[in-house]
Amino acid sequence: MFSVIFLFPLLAFSVTGLPVEIRDSPITLPITSRLAFSNITDLSRHDEARLAAFGEYSTHGRRDDAVYTHPKVPLLNADLGDTLWGYTVKVSIGDPPVTYNLILDSASATTWIGANIPFVGDSGEDTDEAVAVNYRYGSFEGTISVDDIYFTENIVVREMEFGVTFTPWGNDADGVLGIGPASSGRGALRDSPEKTLPTIIDLMRQQGTIRRSVVGILFRPVTARTVNRGELTFGGTNPTKYYGNIKYTDITTTGPSSRYWGISQKISYGPGIRSRNAIILDYTVGIVDCGTTFLYLAIGAYDKYKDATGGVVNPANGLLQISLDQYNALRDLNFHIGSYVYRLIPNAQIWPRSLNERIAGGEDEIYLVVKALETGAGYDFIIGYVFLQRFYTVFDSGRKQVGFAPNIFNQRESN
Repeated sequence: MFSVIFLFPLLAFSVTGLPVEIRDSPITLPITSRLAFSNITDLSRHDEARLAAFGEYSTHGRRDDAVYTHPKVPLLNADLGDTLWGYTVKVSIGDPPVTYNLILDSASATTWIGANIPFVGDSGEDTDEAVAVNYRYGSFEGTISVDDIYFTENIVVREMEFGVTFTPWGNDADGVLGIGPASSGRGALRDSPEKTLPTIIDLMRQQGTIRRSVVGILFRPVTARTVNRGELTFGGTNPTKYYGNIKYTDITTTGPSSRYWGISQKISYGPGIRSRNAIILDYTVGIVDCGTTFLYLAIGAYDKYKDATGGVVNPANGLLQISLDQYNALRDLNFHIGSYVYRLIPNAQIWPRSLNERIAGGEDEIYLVVKALETGAGYDFIIGYVFLQRFYTVFDSGRKQVGFAPNIFNQRESN
């Protein structure tokens, strides 16, 4: 039985309309999100389980009793309404083509389908090679097939290897589109656990569809509206959606963060960003993950942030709560990544008040989106959606780098 939890969330993104396509230039696809949120208890449980699973690997990238592709929990469960937000991308496979709704996952390199709409596969090849992805609360098992994957009639990934499951789960999501680095897919093939399949981004580069093995993502701050719009760009970025230049940093070599979009950074709070007193988390490694909702900091850094903001844990939802006066005194939270400092403004550090009812909060109450991370597993922070919705994010598998720039929503007072 397949039962996996997708964590993040409050949005389910679908590709809509036609992409902006210019020969030899990046390909931009519009994505949309739909509000699909139930309660803070499920959200926090799924989020924290996902984080815990990031560290569940042995030296060889898997536990002794299981083979893993995604060492994190959640992608989806049987009811998307029990999650906060997720992103889905529509692709078509087969002849005649069948359209599948795939969850966009930055912590996985494996693409698989068949969880809702059965895969017929008349036009492709079934290799009979066993593939399995074990999560903390469920598993996916199937075989590898080879076929063409269409984003549109003119944007095609030829002869891609992807997993097919024959166990339906009764949800409107059909599987996963992995945009993680190839290393995050190691362990999925039962007979060849050290082998990695070519990722969809790398195949697009090899086949000349795009010039660079890069994907750029624009998210936008969540509001009470049921639909929000963003975009996904293969092969580069869309400079109209961010300010300045993308600043890049190398993927860390420290495991397990090195398996994913793991980076090194330090974090400071307040205006004295070069003062030792302002630093709440000194240089360390962690993971950038669009499948995690909140911003997670190691306990020591969380406690410093809690003391600096005056936040008090609300027993109903586990989030730090502050008063209006404390909110008015809130300072920027500064992320020192590479040679650049990214400032998360006070409004970006709080939960959208229009959604307070969904987290057992009062109408005018103010909650912070920074949470504590039980650490010691090779990562001391997880940068989730609450950060990524303010910064254009670029995953560059060719150069093994992650890049950021303030996006067009960076200063928006939407929460």
